[in-house]
Amino acid sequence: MSAEELMGVTKRRVRGGDGRLCDEFSPGYYGVCTVGGMLSAGTSHLAITPLDVLKVNMQVNPMKYHGISSGLSILWKEQGPLSLWRGWSGKFFGYGVQGGCKFGLYEYFKKFYSGSLADHNRSLLFFISSASAQVFADIALCPFEAVKVRVQTQPCFAKGLADGFPKLYAAEGVKGFYKGLLPLWGRNLPFSMVMFSTFEHCVDLAYSDLLGKRKEDCTRAQQLGVTCLAGYAAGACSTIVSNPADNVVSALYNKKSDSILQAVRNIGFAKLFTRSLPVRIMLVGPVITSQWFLYDSIKLICGLPTSGGNIRHVEEASSSSAKDG
Repeated sequence: MSAEELMGVTKRRVRGGDGRLCDEFSPGYYGVCTVGGMLSAGTSHLAITPLDVLKVNMQVNPMKYHGISSGLSILWKEQGPLSLWRGWSGKFFGYGVQGGCKFGLYEYFKKFYSGSLADHNRSLLFFISSASAQVFADIALCPFEAVKVRVQTQPCFAKGLADGFPKLYAAEGVKGFYKGLLPLWGRNLPFSMVMFSTFEHCVDLAYSDLLGKRKEDCTRAQQLGVTCLAGYAAGACSTIVSNPADNVVSALYNKKSDSILQAVRNIGFAKLFTRSLPVRIMLVGPVITSQWFLYDSIKLICGLPTSGGNIRHVEEASSSSAKDG
């Protein structure tokens, strides 16, 4: 079965009372996915800002912030409770923009590549689609991330995006916003590729082996339950893969290192994989789960199917292609 058939690429037109706001794979559909990605990513990242503040400080100053509970206690005592929410605007707006690009463009590229990759393994389709989307998503995120990391680790730098953007531009110019783009790609490209592929395969496994029925035969609650299960597995797997690059990003943004190679030498190869990993798993698992849950909830509200799995009327793909031809 081809990749195009497996993903059920077909335009299912809005009919009388089906409640859909738009056709699947239409400009409106990609708009819904983009808005859903923005809202789900922005709100979920905002909710875990305190843990993100701790994570970044653990990466920059591991001798001082060496544990989750002790690190939170030090930040609270030395800098006050508001310090735990430092950089919230960068989290909400930056990761909101990134999430919109990531989810919206993933849906677009999955449809775009399905024809040329029809005879290849499905994982290749997921890898290339997610990587293509993430390239653009990180270009949008990078300026927000540059300011956010400095705000979280340098209390005197700025209060947020409003004063952080002009201050960083005045000090380092445009280059300052994109200094961490390469390691950001190094962190997020494998993260995204593993996340989307793991999610897609887990959804298929859940319907075929755990529930033993097609997605369209399940209730909305069951579909969202599958989404949460696959989302958590995807988050955990992708966190481990991306941890080395995440440590390098923090080191570069805080001028602990002048280059990627120097950052690797300073941190140590083994510690690239272990430093801040527990707190990242605690962060990313629930974040990715909540993202997928909110994202698919928005799609359901709009009358669209949830993500992944076997889509109804797979045979419509062939008939639709024939008619369009």
